[in-house]
Amino acid sequence: SVEASCGLGLADGIVDLVETGTTMRAAGLEEVSTIMKTQCVLIANKSTSHPELVETIRKRIAGYLTATKYVMVTYNIHRSSLERAKNITPGKKSPSIMPLERGDWVAVSALVLKKSASTVMDELENVGATDILLTSIVNSRMGD
Repeated sequence: SVEASCGLGLADGIVDLVETGTTMRAAGLEEVSTIMKTQCVLIANKSTSHPELVETIRKRIAGYLTATKYVMVTYNIHRSSLERAKNITPGKKSPSIMPLERGDWVAVSALVLKKSASTVMDELENVGATDILLTSIVNSRMGD
């Protein structure tokens, strides 16, 4: 890879496309300057003979992007505190609520933004939620 050229003494510096910088740092390099920010886009020919394939690719990309923004929070809560908890975790459409064997308790699952997940956990605990778990989402299909 191009990162090795500095370590081998073949280059004083390199220009490279970097997504996370993991490989660059592993090679003992550091970013000196950002030359430009880029983006990746899906462009479809209006006359494509494969519209289903283009739509499948679009859904896969959208699902991955959604998965990178959200985590699933799951918790148990007494029914008397459910409305307060639902205000904290409304989900994308609504939370999933399942009765527990212990009749006065329910299990709730909802999507929350990854960047606010720690605060959500604190707020849930404050309203009486227990067994609060965060689960990473690898990919998704949210109907978008």
